[in-house]
Amino acid sequence: MRFSYDTISTPLGAMTMAVDEEGALRVLDWAQAGRDDLFSFQRFYKDVTLEKRPAPKPIKKALNQYFEGELTAIESIKIALPGTEFQRAVWNALCQIPAGTTCSYGDIARTINNEKAVRAVGMANNANPIAVVVPCHRVIGASGKMVGYGSGVKRKEWLLKHEKGDGGQRELLI
Repeated sequence: MRFSYDTISTPLGAMTMAVDEEGALRVLDWAQAGRDDLFSFQRFYKDVTLEKRPAPKPIKKALNQYFEGELTAIESIKIALPGTEFQRAVWNALCQIPAGTTCSYGDIARTINNEKAVRAVGMANNANPIAVVVPCHRVIGASGKMVGYGSGVKRKEWLLKHEKGDGGQRELLI
């Protein structure tokens, strides 16, 4: 199998994406200091040929529209999720959380009919290979507090403010 990859700019920094031959987004993650840009890719895909190519225009356009305030634009992006059956169930549940809203890990556990799997939901959330499009940033602690986000809590806070349409100039928190 062959995937192409590219890096795009966002208000929160560069993101690396990998796309399969059918045009499905497989990985989208922020570049981070001290970490290989294809870190998320390497967690799930081992025997794949990667080629550096420009990001597909429809995916890039949808992401740009999202960051410009058209929050539903990312719903048009075709994705293909790796992982276990449990992880895919969690990630599919994340895709059902409307922009501008949040839920808890317990809420997701109940959604997938496994209410005792709260910690496992947290681990699956953390392993999400497709940031923003599979909106793991919309999951917060049961107490309402911001809890971990693989790309940093400041990015998570920015994304949630962006989705709530705070209306003002948002300070870049990175």
